[in-house]
Amino acid sequence: GEVAMRLIGHLSKGYRQRVGLAQALVNNPPVLILDEPTAGLDPKQIVEIRHLIRGLKGEHTILLSTHILPEVSMVCDRVIIIDRGRVAHEGRTEDLGGEDAFVRVSALGPAEEIRRALAGVAGVREVSQRKGEGEEAHFTVRADRGREIRPELAEAAARAGGRLTGLAQDQNTLEDLFVRIVSSERAADGEDGRTEGENGPDGSPAGGGGDA
Repeated sequence: GEVAMRLIGHLSKGYRQRVGLAQALVNNPPVLILDEPTAGLDPKQIVEIRHLIRGLKGEHTILLSTHILPEVSMVCDRVIIIDRGRVAHEGRTEDLGGEDAFVRVSALGPAEEIRRALAGVAGVREVSQRKGEGEEAHFTVRADRGREIRPELAEAAARAGGRLTGLAQDQNTLEDLFVRIVSSERAADGEDGRTEGENGPDGSPAGGGGDA
């Protein structure tokens, strides 16, 4: 109401986004397609647009295309990841974790011995070493979801001569899933596994058509 008499061109970007949504909704369409609806907005405007979109759920089917992946987690019920025109993954947003859990382990000591010890813990599928500084080694442990293995990981690191400096459960995010799936798809196609968004002009997690 407070801006009803202003020219649209004189409105803030947040209000112009609202006008665009109003134009799309004026005929009460059963399906509403939104492309990057919060791009370029400030944090307050982003929250307002998210609230508006959530308020439309139940009355409309909303398709939201975006590279801003936290947006998907906060607004959407289901997610489809598209890589180079192919559907790479689809499912409910609440099931993003899949079958895997991730634990970050940091320790001082012989890195290779610690890595092998961590890999030998029951339920562990993969152990990858991350770049560390000095004598401290950092590992990401991929394990079966729903199983608490942190005590066993701590014991394994100690047996290998390591002194634990960090042990934390990782929250498996949509970004993690996106990068893992796109990297796997491209590795299967004989590429190097890097997503184009790592050095793409838009800074997105995956360029070349990667979308969620």
